[in-house]
Amino acid sequence: MQRPNAAQLTYGSATVVLATVALLLLSGTTTPPGIAAVCAAGLLLGVLVAVTMPGRAGPVKTSAPVRSAGEAAGTSGNEEIRVPAARVGGSAGTRIRS
Repeated sequence: MQRPNAAQLTYGSATVVLATVALLLLSGTTTPPGIAAVCAAGLLLGVLVAVTMPGRAGPVKTSAPVRSAGEAAGTSGNEEIRVPAARVGGSAGTRIRS
């Protein structure tokens, strides 16, 4: 199963909130079990809306760089990053103070 996209999350959340408020106002229930049942119905309706909404049409675009034919064969030479070593003067390591 694919991860839900932003539109599915938005429509599902909005459906949960609006359906729950509408059902609470229309039913007029004040008992805790009635309120719990209305909240569960709103949650199920929101999940149903989010799941039945169409998802992505194609593959997700990534920001991976496109390689040319020479790079695909491994001839680019950029696979390894070289870091130069720190240069130290010739006599810096041999000085001894007495």
